[in-house]
Amino acid sequence: MRTGSVRIVAQNELMAETTRRVLRLLSLLESRTSWTAAELADRLDTTERTVRRDIARLRDLDYPVESDRGLDGGYRLGAGRKLPPLLLDDDEVVALVACLRMVALSGADEVGEASLRALTKVEQILPPRLQAIASALNQATEALPRDRPEVDLALLKTLSTAQRDCTLVRFDYCKTSGEASTREIEPVRLFTQGQHWYIQGYDRLRSDWRIFRLDRMENIAPMTWRFAPKEAPPLNSYRPLASRYPCVVQLAMDISPDAVAARIPAPLREDLRTTTTGCSLRVAAPAWDELAWHMLSVSRDLGVPLILPDTPEAEPF
Repeated sequence: MRTGSVRIVAQNELMAETTRRVLRLLSLLESRTSWTAAELADRLDTTERTVRRDIARLRDLDYPVESDRGLDGGYRLGAGRKLPPLLLDDDEVVALVACLRMVALSGADEVGEASLRALTKVEQILPPRLQAIASALNQATEALPRDRPEVDLALLKTLSTAQRDCTLVRFDYCKTSGEASTREIEPVRLFTQGQHWYIQGYDRLRSDWRIFRLDRMENIAPMTWRFAPKEAPPLNSYRPLASRYPCVVQLAMDISPDAVAARIPAPLREDLRTTTTGCSLRVAAPAWDELAWHMLSVSRDLGVPLILPDTPEAEPF
């Protein structure tokens, strides 16, 4: 009995690995016009024979994989044909639907509307069994109203394209203090933190690296001037929290610093130290209510109380 169970587990693992490889193969075919079998085998770290078998699997699933004979021949994904249902497992469906639904219900901006459209399309192309899972999740979840900043999809496209093409971007920027200035940056990284989008770039007018919040950028003008990419510093190596966020407070927690570091993002904390009872640190956020809700969530997840030390350091900066 035990031998049979081991055999079944091994077979399941082999099938899972094959599925992952076939999905990666499909992703490669979608990313470029044509691939040779040797190129695909190298990228997938497998043999050309295995590539041919995986191509056959995709064709069995009605994916339009075309091939050309000869020395210059290769494989390509055909266009203009109906693709089969998405190959997703239960966990991937739950994660995809949950994320799209969370964004769709948390705001009425372009991102919310686009997420709702995408969610509707995803549900239509899922196999019946996974459609039932997605439908159950939709019916069981709700989102509380929240006033999050709008996200400009056109701006995300502009900045990500400039980052990809290594072209300069000029814009007007307004700090939290109300100070306005014109910036010209070499964009290197888009990222999210909390409810906001940010871009990291090298500010040419100040000869230093900076991080900018997208909803504070105006008059964005992508330029044709190209730049040589620089190695950007890590996101946790910037100026003190008090110079970046209006709301900063000193806290102590009765738990190890490693546990806190794993739960609180580095850009929102600093001076994490070990104490006799656990650790102390400074945390920050754009608003006091956002900081309070975030720390309540952290303390709940870690199962420890928050302590405000009775020292001048405990006063908000």
